[in-house]
Amino acid sequence: MKKAAVLMARGFEEGETVTIIDILRRAGIACDSFSFGEAFVTGMHGMQVKADKAFGPEIEGYDMVILPGGRPGGDNLRGNPAVLDLIRKFDAEGKFVAAICSGTVALSDAGIIAGRRVTGYVGYDKKLIGGIFEDKPVVRDGSLITSQGPATPYPFAYALAEALGADTAVLR
Repeated sequence: MKKAAVLMARGFEEGETVTIIDILRRAGIACDSFSFGEAFVTGMHGMQVKADKAFGPEIEGYDMVILPGGRPGGDNLRGNPAVLDLIRKFDAEGKFVAAICSGTVALSDAGIIAGRRVTGYVGYDKKLIGGIFEDKPVVRDGSLITSQGPATPYPFAYALAEALGADTAVLR
């Protein structure tokens, strides 16, 4: 069974995060949320969500890492050197790296988007340095999958499930 890891940093975007986890689990993919030093993580709208696991070496055994957005969730992810190292490691190994909304900036900071097609939140064409920005809800460039924001977690989650080999026709 394929495994996906969703990173939840303080200030994560609740709608994006919960939708992604829900769709992947419905598609039969083992999807776990990971937090950084706290069991319950507070999202940008004040919701507290219990993470499944603590961020650590176990995550390297997953097939996909997913970075949701949020304020300051995206900045908290990109400001964490361990997250940037994980992004680089997954990318170097050809594993899936996925991000939505402000989570996409961490991909730029990790240095993995140069010359690759990406999308992100409105105005992020100026923040996703080196990437080839496309104004589309979801963009896939090989093992890199990006999405725009709070209006796009459903098509993003479906694209993630399909990338991991799930038949999403039963979910529609």
